Amino acid sequence: MNVVCLDLEGVLVPEIWIAFAEASGIPQLKRTTRDEPDYNKLMEFRLGILKEHGLGLKEIQDTIAKIDPIPGAKEFLDELRALTQVIIISDTFEQFATPLMKKLGWPTIMCNSLEVAENGEITGFKMRCEKSKLTTVKALQSIGYETIASGDSFNDLGMIQASKAGFLFKSTEQIKKDYPQYPAFEEYDELLAAIKAVL
Repeated sequence: MNVVCLDLEGVLVPEIWIAFAEASGIPQLKRTTRDEPDYNKLMEFRLGILKEHGLGLKEIQDTIAKIDPIPGAKEFLDELRALTQVIIISDTFEQFATPLMKKLGWPTIMCNSLEVAENGEITGFKMRCEKSKLTTVKALQSIGYETIASGDSFNDLGMIQASKAGFLFKSTEQIKKDYPQYPAFEEYDELLAAIKAVL
């Protein structure tokens, strides 16, 4: 039994924090897991900037409401889900992901949650588990699934490396250069063909 594990941001939808950096005019918020491998450090940095500018969950959700999936992402997911089980494993948060899941046809997502004060200030975040993508893939394998994984960033490498097949998708030149053993694709039809070949 196979299950395909996909990253969300950069793979199926644009990067939420980059969109919010552009909407808010705060360029420091453009840092993502492509730039900073330590997710906790990255989130602490982001929350500090939000606090400094008096921005909260509502402002980010207003930006997310305007984000559409990457062209072709929903069709790719629909075709893939007709072939096999698919789970999106993301380091994003339920409060960010839900409107995007609606636009993608409600695929299954495993992600984290934000701690939000009554006034809408994001006061913290709760990670589902340590190294959530790798831990989730290993948990799926422990109950009899073979995993196939794809993502674009540093935090996807663990699940890609642990899976029976792993692919980089819309990744950076640096990551592609550092991990040449993983086929790298830019188009959904190429990724779909590669996954079909190992199912």
